[in-house]
Amino acid sequence: MLGAPRHLLRALQRLVRGARLASPLLIAGAAAASSQSCVAGDGGHIRKVCLEQISGWPRYGHDVLGATPEWHQLTVYWGTQGQAMSSERGAISAYSLPDHVFEDIAPRLVDLNGDGLLDIVTVQSGFSQGARLLAITTGEALKVSPTPYIGQRNRWLAPLGAADLDGDGAIEIAYVDRPHLAKTLRIWRYTDQGLQQLASHPGVTNHRIGWDYIIGGIRTCGDQPEMIVASANWRELHALRFDGVVHTRVLGPHSNGRLERAMRCQ
Repeated sequence: MLGAPRHLLRALQRLVRGARLASPLLIAGAAAASSQSCVAGDGGHIRKVCLEQISGWPRYGHDVLGATPEWHQLTVYWGTQGQAMSSERGAISAYSLPDHVFEDIAPRLVDLNGDGLLDIVTVQSGFSQGARLLAITTGEALKVSPTPYIGQRNRWLAPLGAADLDGDGAIEIAYVDRPHLAKTLRIWRYTDQGLQQLASHPGVTNHRIGWDYIIGGIRTCGDQPEMIVASANWRELHALRFDGVVHTRVLGPHSNGRLERAMRCQ
């Protein structure tokens, strides 16, 4: 794991599903990026979505993800169908806020609300407020639904992914709140009114300070998704299920090999 395995990053980029509504977007002409972290869309509605580093912007300096650049802007590159939905969009929409960075590896694309269109989930951190999860739906207009800020500078959250965890047809998003400190799983449900927290579960983690990747995620090996995490002390690998409450199953001692097999349903 210490070599930032690419297959785990690719798996992470497939995992999250997320949310809507709440705070307004700052839309502007996209600033020129000095580097990018992008995921491909479906080619029609969205061509790709990128987190971008802009030269000369102020630094946050947390560096929780090691050598990962600080991303200042999220840019949506629309496909032909996406552009046709709104003549005001043009080919690109950019989102940024002053004194904020996107403290993440890459954006995640998933249909959050069942409308057949890819939406966006990522982590945004304020210089004084710390991290929050952002979900951005991409229907007739871009709409943002955030979780609350953690509330303190240099406090972060590590996404696990998203799925219909309890089988009720709605999408839930899971992340570990402060994986180096609080080590608490939080589960949120996406609704048209925003994100609603459903549950929390202490004693788990999915990241060490300086790693430029996040371990585990959400797998579906049977009839219900499971969240794969490490115990807070890194000694055990846990599979968590949610049906209104969180249930823990110990898969065995934590190891890189056992983690990779677990994510492959082996």
